[in-house]
Order: sequence, then C-alpha cells, then structure tokens
Amino acid sequence: MARQDYLFTSESVSEGHPDKVCDRVSDAVVDAYLAEMPEARVACETLATTNRIVIAGETRGPETITKDYIAHLARMAVKDIGYAQDGFHWENCDIDVHLHAQSAHIAQGVDASGNKDEGAGDQGIMFGYACRETDELMPAPILFSHKILKKLADVRKSGLQPVLGPDAKSQVTVRYAGGRPVGVTSIVLSTQHLDETLTSQDVREIVEPYIRESLPDGWITSDTIWHVNPTGAFVIGGPDGDCGLTGRKIIVDTYGGAAPHGGGAFSGKDPTKVDRSAAYAARYLAKNVVAAGLGDRCTIQLSYAIGVSDPLSVYVDLHGTGTCDESRLEAGLRDVMHLSPRGIREHLKLNNPIYERTASYGHFGREPDADGGFSWEKTDLVDALRTIAG
Repeated sequence: MARQDYLFTSESVSEGHPDKVCDRVSDAVVDAYLAEMPEARVACETLATTNRIVIAGETRGPETITKDYIAHLARMAVKDIGYAQDGFHWENCDIDVHLHAQSAHIAQGVDASGNKDEGAGDQGIMFGYACRETDELMPAPILFSHKILKKLADVRKSGLQPVLGPDAKSQVTVRYAGGRPVGVTSIVLSTQHLDETLTSQDVREIVEPYIRESLPDGWITSDTIWHVNPTGAFVIGGPDGDCGLTGRKIIVDTYGGAAPHGGGAFSGKDPTKVDRSAAYAARYLAKNVVAAGLGDRCTIQLSYAIGVSDPLSVYVDLHGTGTCDESRLEAGLRDVMHLSPRGIREHLKLNNPIYERTASYGHFGREPDADGGFSWEKTDLVDALRTIAG
C-alpha cells in the first residue's frame, strides 16, 4: 500500500532563470517557423551567458525566417522577461545564430512517403501523469511552486514591486496526511532584487504576502519554516550570474519529481518530436482518465522508435486507485486517440505557434487557450473513456 503520511518537495524557477531564458528563446523560434509553415521542422538550442546569446540547431522551413529575424525574436523575449541590466541587456547583448538545415537522413526516416505514415522524430519513452491532489489534477508541490513565482512575476511586471528582479527560484515542501496534501512545512524562495541595500528580511517582507496569496488557506502555519534569500544579497541574476541552456529544467517543466520522466526536454522542438508531443498526449490521456473517475492517480507511458509511426507500447498504472482494468485502458487509449506523431498533432492541434507561452511556470496544469494553447489540458475524452472502462 502506498504511504499515506509523508513530506514531498518540488521546485520551480522563474521566467528569468538562465535556463528558462533559453527555453523561451528556443520556443520563440519554434513559434516563428510554425506561424509561417505549420509543417516546419525545428530543433533549436540556446545558450545564454553574460551579454551573449548563442542559438544553434536544425530547421526546415521558409527562407523568410532569417538570422536577423531570429536575433530580433530573442531580443524581444529577453525584453519581455525584463532584463535591462549591465551584464545582460536585451538591447545590446550579442546574439549569434547558427541554425542550419535539418539532416536529410533524419528527414527520410521521419517524413511520410508513399504508403508510409510520418514516423516519430526519435526513439524514446514519454510519461504523463495526473492526480486528484488539486483542481488542476496536478501534484500540489510543483503546482504551488509555480503559482508563487507566477504571482511574483505579475507584480514585478505590473510595477507593483519593481524592486524584484526577473531571476527567482521557489521550493515548497507539502505535508501529506491520509494521502492528501494538507499543509506546507517549508517554503524556500530566492529572488533577484535590484536594490543592493535590501536584506533577506527586507525581501521576505516584500514577497511573503504574495506567497500567502498563492497557497491554500490554512496551509501556512506558525510551524512553517521560511528561507527567503538564505544566502543574502541576490543582485546579479540571470545569465550574467549563471550560464543558461535550453532543456535543463525538465522536472520543473513536468511534475516536480512526483512522476517518472522519460528524459527528453520540450522547448525548442517542433511537435513532430515525440519528446514533446507524446509527453503532451500522455498528460492529456492521464488527465482524462482521472477526470473520468477511473482512478485517483494515473501514470501513462508511451514509447516510440525513430521513423516508426505507432507507439511500441502503451502502459497505464492507476497506483491501486483504479475502478477499471488497466490492460483494458491500455487497449482503449489507442481507440480514443491516434497515437502516431501525426495523430497526436492533429488531435491536439499542435502545429500552431503556441509554444513560447509554455516555456515557464510549467507545461501542465494550465488553462487551455482559445487558440489551441495547452490543448492537452482539456478533459474532452471523459465520456469516451467511461464507455471503454465499462
């Protein structure tokens, strides 16, 4: 039987964290290509350090997406995040673009041709997860770690708290009783601040009201331990203080360690790459399973081979909370959704420029957007899954 009483911790990082700056730039490039050509191919990696951004990777798309335009997109992303500092400034940082054509050998294995359907862009395993801990059907520690940082970003950008800088990290330890989240035993927040005279206590006084707003009533008690800027001053932030790379925050992007991860990053990849699209599909299916009342927790694994259309395996684990047979669900999931790369893209409308917004505060547990963004958070398969479950 699963443990019922325990502590579990997850962390999040803000949009100004060096790695998230890189995720944002890489996804801005993906969106630019998809906006011009929905079937474009993009694999874009970004590095950011003191006043320098390097963008590299492989693409196949319209020639209208020039290196100068990509550099402009990177500047606009950095400007929106809020970096206008001596060591990292959106307007004068050096930007090098080294994108080149996609390998013809990869293309021949992945593209549809003749009677062959489009194949997966790579081999790999992808996981999706959902649980009843929160209204969003997400694990509580990662969800509330995200909410804290999103709230602080909102008040920073609105001008309500201009002293806060873009770079920040949060960490929330949740106490579980009877298998349910009931409180927070510790909160860790490190946030960049632009006033060098501020002490850790000063920063806590600024951020504590917003942290309390972000957490459920009653979860913070007199016993909750706080660590706000525990190392002291945090003025030098972002890529000026720490080099950033695309794809280094895969646990932050998903379930905060509460579920398995296949190892593939999301940002910078067009939706033919199953690292991204199949992970979205697995979350979509797991969320619908839980929303349909077929289990309180659900983990789904999909696996693929490069150039092969259909998944090699579909695995469902309801963690002893299920109301139906898991093997029946494994077979039924293939009926409610075509799990080939093209089937996933068409079902979830993933060929749209919807990815830059996913680059911070988590790819899951978000509200679906009218233009197709976060389509994998919809629960429109509930009736079909209940029918399958019998």
